[in-house]
Amino acid sequence: MNQDPTPPGSPQPPPSSASHPGSSPPGSAADASPASDAAIQASPSDPPATELQRLKARQRQARLAAWRKSRQAGRISRTTLRYAVFMCGAGLVALFSMAFAWIAEVALHWNRELTTSTPWLAFVMLPFGLAALRWLTIRYAPQARGSGIPQVIAAVNLPPAGPAQTLLVSFRQQMWKVALTAAGLLAGASIGREGPSVQVGAAAMLSWGRWCHEKLQFRIGFHPNALIAAGAAGGLAAAFNTPLAGVVFAIEELGKGTSVRWDRLVLSGVLTAGFLTLALFGNNPYFAVKVPILALKEAWGPVLLCALFNGVAGGLFAKALGGGVQAMMPAHLREWPGRHPVVVAFLCGVVVALLGWATAGATFGTGYEQAAGLINGEPHGTLWFGVAKLVATVVSYFAGIPGGIFTPALAIGAGLGANVADFVAHVMHPMMEPRVLALVSMAAFLAAATQAPITASVIVMEMTRTQDLTLFLLASALLAAFVSRQFSPHPFYHRVAHVFRREAVALVRKPATA
Repeated sequence: MNQDPTPPGSPQPPPSSASHPGSSPPGSAADASPASDAAIQASPSDPPATELQRLKARQRQARLAAWRKSRQAGRISRTTLRYAVFMCGAGLVALFSMAFAWIAEVALHWNRELTTSTPWLAFVMLPFGLAALRWLTIRYAPQARGSGIPQVIAAVNLPPAGPAQTLLVSFRQQMWKVALTAAGLLAGASIGREGPSVQVGAAAMLSWGRWCHEKLQFRIGFHPNALIAAGAAGGLAAAFNTPLAGVVFAIEELGKGTSVRWDRLVLSGVLTAGFLTLALFGNNPYFAVKVPILALKEAWGPVLLCALFNGVAGGLFAKALGGGVQAMMPAHLREWPGRHPVVVAFLCGVVVALLGWATAGATFGTGYEQAAGLINGEPHGTLWFGVAKLVATVVSYFAGIPGGIFTPALAIGAGLGANVADFVAHVMHPMMEPRVLALVSMAAFLAAATQAPITASVIVMEMTRTQDLTLFLLASALLAAFVSRQFSPHPFYHRVAHVFRREAVALVRKPATA
């Protein structure tokens, strides 16, 4: 029995003309068979078969589109991942800043207890303490001395990810900065923690970005300048509990001449750090104003007088800090402080201790309590608190230890504002709201010292929740900054930043040339 060698289901070859004599080629009129005629005749009367095929095709397309959409929804985009990682780093910066604030508060409390119960102890803690801190700074963290904001400004103007930039925002040195700043507050130096919080935040954020890039293999392209700027401004926002001020600081101070001025990623990181602090500590102002301060039209004259006075004082303050202790000495002795830095720190400690003894301890520490009392109308212990605090802050800075000038500058401004209020009351007539001069002077002196009037006015407005006085604060800050430039043409932070930049470049080149 013969079987068809063609396997079942395989396509049959078309019939050839040889096997079917007389057949026509495909497509000819003779090719039409009765079966095809029946199919053609049945197609108009059988539409459900064609519609069913179309329906199945559409279902397949819908299932394919739904599968693709589900894959897109489940996939994390590159931008989303960048924002998530960046905000996690900003949250860590806020936690670092809050821990630093707690350590500083403990140190201030211990200093207050010791100097109140045993006043003469300040003459031991300050000279020997500042000398020891200066030695430790030189030995272990030379780039951590001073405020910390100039180092950050210098870092964002150096080649990204280079050794010089890394040197200025080294995480290891910033851990030393936290410990040494707290020790300086314990000894009684007139320094603040907010400037160091800026440098610590920048170092923490840069280290976080590099760790994610190297350890977690997140190849999402974080720019080092963006990390530094976000960490620095986030540290300031968390330190003062002022998210808006952190954004303004990033734009006005860190954004000069760099590519991070309007970076949305940077601003989102700053706001994350500030809002996290608000969420943990509540919407509590840094300086609580118990009774609202009235914004009266009659205060414009004294407010402008305060701006002029603080502009002069702040300009001289910035000039003294920028020149250093060498500028205060005769020409033939200007090399001596560089050769004996520990001795200079010891002598600075003696001066700060004498000022604290003369003011009953008012010049020790940040000056937060004195400033808070003055803007709430509480009587100050000494008439010349503002001047004494200014001298103590300059001398503490000359010691070369880690420590900022932000809060001390606010305290100086509050003290000078109280002096102007007393002068107006004696020469002209008593003001109905003298507290406004203490508040306005805080912004005016800070603007004169840093020549960042927008940052100064926004910080004071946000930390005191005195939005009604924004016009007074902004006008006084702008005028004070203008007057300050006549005494110190270059902003203090940027002037010192040039020094740190040259120093970092020289330190990096030295091993290469050795």
